[in-house]
Amino acid sequence: MHGLEVTVVILAAVVAMTWLARHLRWNEPLMLVAGGCLLGLIPELRTLVLPPEVVLLLFLPPLLYWESLTTSLREIRTNVRGILLLGTGLVLATAAAVAAVGHGLGLSWPLAFVLGAVVAPTDAIAVAAVARGLPRRVRTILRAESLINDGTALALFAVMVGVLVEGQVFSWWGTVARFLLTYAGGLAIGAACGAVVVVLRRRLNDRTVESALAVLTPFAAYLPAQAAGVSGVLAVVTCGLILSQLGPRVMGAGARVQIISFWEVSTFILNSALFVLVGIQTPAIVSAISSVSLGHALVTALLVSGVVIATRLLWLYSVPYLIRAVDRRPVQRTLRSGARQRFPVAWSGVRGAVSLAAALAVPATTAAGRPLEGHGLLVFAAVTVILVTLVLQGTTMPAVVRWSGLRGDPDETAEERLAHRQIAAAALEALPDHAGRLDTPPETADAILGELRQYAAEDARATETTDPGMRAGLELRLALIGVKRSALIRLRDERSIDDIVLRRLQAGLDSEEIRIELALHALTDQSHPPGDGTVDLRGQAPGE
Repeated sequence: MHGLEVTVVILAAVVAMTWLARHLRWNEPLMLVAGGCLLGLIPELRTLVLPPEVVLLLFLPPLLYWESLTTSLREIRTNVRGILLLGTGLVLATAAAVAAVGHGLGLSWPLAFVLGAVVAPTDAIAVAAVARGLPRRVRTILRAESLINDGTALALFAVMVGVLVEGQVFSWWGTVARFLLTYAGGLAIGAACGAVVVVLRRRLNDRTVESALAVLTPFAAYLPAQAAGVSGVLAVVTCGLILSQLGPRVMGAGARVQIISFWEVSTFILNSALFVLVGIQTPAIVSAISSVSLGHALVTALLVSGVVIATRLLWLYSVPYLIRAVDRRPVQRTLRSGARQRFPVAWSGVRGAVSLAAALAVPATTAAGRPLEGHGLLVFAAVTVILVTLVLQGTTMPAVVRWSGLRGDPDETAEERLAHRQIAAAALEALPDHAGRLDTPPETADAILGELRQYAAEDARATETTDPGMRAGLELRLALIGVKRSALIRLRDERSIDDIVLRRLQAGLDSEEIRIELALHALTDQSHPPGDGTVDLRGQAPGE
């Protein structure tokens, strides 16, 4: 098949498998992988190879960028210690445990550590899929962990591949220095990219150009970091978190609605296509094992899968309790959770496309040109870990969430009500000044005043009870939306509400702003009928 035909087949599989999974209420990632496995049996697709650079350069930046844009920075700050321990300490512990088991099963130490680095990170998209229904704090911890641990695992992967393939001498101090440089460089480049994008957005007033800039941003953060030899993952995540905080101040409502719609569709396609591609390559990876028997390879892969799951369980039920014994500050006691409530986090270690891309990126030969013994087994083990975690943990996660007793975060509702009251109060305070400046008729101002009082009384569904029917009324409403948005951002900055609440209410304000702007344009068109010599929307005078 040609590339275009393969693309159409994959997109068709994405649509069909997603619809079937939702219709049957099955695990979507698992259904997509299963559909990909069936496609992988087609002779024309058996030779399809997913280049690792495609995942690392095309798929990974936009997916990580969208995840960082839609996560909660407030919850990250609150739980930063636990997130860092999961994103760094648990990755290293998992890699070491897998390496020990792999070496015991006959792999060389360098190859065993490469395998450990490959299967250590959780997958941001797969985790997001299985974490639905969990409270906001737990979801944020899992998402932030998966954003950070990619950088940790890929840095360890680069060090160990150098030892395995090029015969470099392993040095603890050199490895630590490389980790620090990788993290610091990724953070610096991501912050610089975020600052540049903010400056550009302040100067842009074109919805199409702003949307194009949004598409460019994750790649503009990732590629320079990769070229500099530092973490592109952390660069993208840092840039995304900065823009999640400053974006509401520097982007118009129309551009934001357009960009959000684009990212929701494109990330859905990219994420789903990755799982299909994992499935397509699975039959070929199984048939490529030649150094050992299929039975030995399967035993090795299942043992590695068990170690990956067991290490996470052991970590979550040991390290937090050790820290709890040392840190007895009252503020930390409010963040503690019981053993039963901790289990969903311990059971959420789903692996995905990053592990597959890393496994495929391991060279099949050494720098001296000799075949790398155990290469096929490594790739097979990585794919098995992905499938086992998707099947075992992904399908049982809803039952685990129900058993834990965890429910959606009730604080979101309280914060949303607080935001409704506060932004309505800010609009009420600013209404007289704006009404006077815009020469709004008193009856129009009174009608809007009544709506705002109803809104402040916690009726978020309050709509226009009267129709002012005048340009002044629309202009006043438009001015008050700016006041509401500023009050909403201030509540987020004061940490009175969460980023998730801000985005939800901001979407409502954006929709209202676009509706008012369209109504104002309609009034303008009515006041300038064709034939009066004005310029129409096509930029030509009537009659030209």
